Amino acid sequence: MLARLTAWSAAESAQTFLGGYCVARSLDDGFLRRSTSAGLLWLAGAALVIVLGAPVVRGVFAQLPNLTEPLRDQLVRRSVARALRAATAGRGIVDRTAVSRLTSQTEIARDSFAGLVLAARSFVFVAVGALIGLMSLAPQFLLVVCPPLVLGIALFTASLRPMARAQHRYLDADEAVGRRAEVTRTALRDIVACGSHEPTAASNRRAIEEAAAAQRALARWAAVRTLSVATAGQLPVFLLLAATPWLLGQGVTAGALFGALTYILQALLPALHTLMTVLGAAGARLFVILDRLTGPGSGSAAVSGRQPTPGPLSATAPGECVHPPAAGTAAALELRRVRVAYGPGARAVLDELDLTVEDGEHIAVVGPSGIGKSTLLQVAAGLLTPDRGEALLSGRPVGNHPSPELAALRALIPQEAYVFSGTLRDNLCYLRPDACRSDVNDSVRALRLEPLVERVGGLDRPVRPDALSLGERQLIALARAHLSPAPLLLLDEATCHIDPVAEARAEQALRARPGTLVVVAHRLSSALRADRILVLDGTRARYGTHEELLVRSALYRDLVGHWNDIQR
Repeated sequence: MLARLTAWSAAESAQTFLGGYCVARSLDDGFLRRSTSAGLLWLAGAALVIVLGAPVVRGVFAQLPNLTEPLRDQLVRRSVARALRAATAGRGIVDRTAVSRLTSQTEIARDSFAGLVLAARSFVFVAVGALIGLMSLAPQFLLVVCPPLVLGIALFTASLRPMARAQHRYLDADEAVGRRAEVTRTALRDIVACGSHEPTAASNRRAIEEAAAAQRALARWAAVRTLSVATAGQLPVFLLLAATPWLLGQGVTAGALFGALTYILQALLPALHTLMTVLGAAGARLFVILDRLTGPGSGSAAVSGRQPTPGPLSATAPGECVHPPAAGTAAALELRRVRVAYGPGARAVLDELDLTVEDGEHIAVVGPSGIGKSTLLQVAAGLLTPDRGEALLSGRPVGNHPSPELAALRALIPQEAYVFSGTLRDNLCYLRPDACRSDVNDSVRALRLEPLVERVGGLDRPVRPDALSLGERQLIALARAHLSPAPLLLLDEATCHIDPVAEARAEQALRARPGTLVVVAHRLSSALRADRILVLDGTRARYGTHEELLVRSALYRDLVGHWNDIQR
């Protein structure tokens, strides 16, 4: 196989040699001696060499599948074996990239490898034919052509590894942008419902900036490739022209000089350009694809540079209830000197705020609109990073929790309740998919959802969000929080669309479950039901019981007086 490919390639070397040699002879032995017939005869020979090049190319391509198809078959077998091992290992790992590896990635590897073989083979044999032709015309040509040729090839060779790393970085960054876009698209309603626009936008910006930086690095290495082509293929032409007086003084003929230019411009330069372009693009791409197809742990986890760590497995009988473990002894929520300002130079919404909420407490947050109550809950939930200070859940900084662990520690119920198209049971179990039937029924009874369940036709009947009132949506969200395993519930005016009686019943039900409750109060009656109250007044936060705050906080006295006036 290799012998036949080498034989056809050797014919390409002969074709290159004859092309430049015939041009040189057509001048020296023909036109410059006023022998038009001899010159035309040599040019006819050069034309015949070009025509005979077609069978050579056909022979080369006929041998190429013998190299590329075994590579593709081996990659396919390896990908299938890895996917089957992952599927039958019993660890619950699903390889979502197996189809991509079997189709597009193996095809990219085969096509890239074929392009590399063609380009490298062509350059080697074309260069051999051209250098032999230059030496046969005049050995002095090698002194002019070889140094920049070797320098350009050396420069390009040195850039191959960092160019491949840049290509790898770019592909990873591009895939990260795609993953962020997919996550944002699929979780858009969650993002809007939880008010996590800013952290999501910041994560997306970081992914886009990394992709842009990787693309700029790739462009810089493409510029190095262009410089290498210019050094190895175009600089010899300039040097050859500059050295023409010296070459003529050495007895080099005009025809030989023209033949040398033919070798460089018609053979070496195109072959160089093709080789460096293919190596810089297809070569780097092949390096990345082979690394993913043959490297250990290839697949979606390998793309992100992380191996999946399976969580602990548990087995439960059908219908058995799995309850969350009891909370630890550390404070459920602690804010330490938290400062948040929306924009440089803006006035702080929260400034040097300290707050400790013990496990099992019921806390209400009150204050004028826009004073920072929702901001406080977003910091506590880990959706907003403070400019200064830190938030701790169960004694650990919020930023140290991975997203799944953070979601298991707290649940934020915003004012705009999130209800999706699906069954009522699916909506209630959104934060606890493994909830058993009895726990779901307990939450329905606790929040008095029986009329809604009856109206929609049962827990397992689909609901249309647009067919529900704002109050019904909030009741579903509150029942979802009641069923949640999270020990800390954060309610951001989550009862504003239900009546005071339903609000009191909901808060009592949420307070009765194990854990801690923090409520941004829509009505001051919520504050009266809390163990302690946090008053935000824009200058200094006050924290205490209802009786204590009546003495210590003028704003709280005003709020209570205004509420009493309304009640009368």
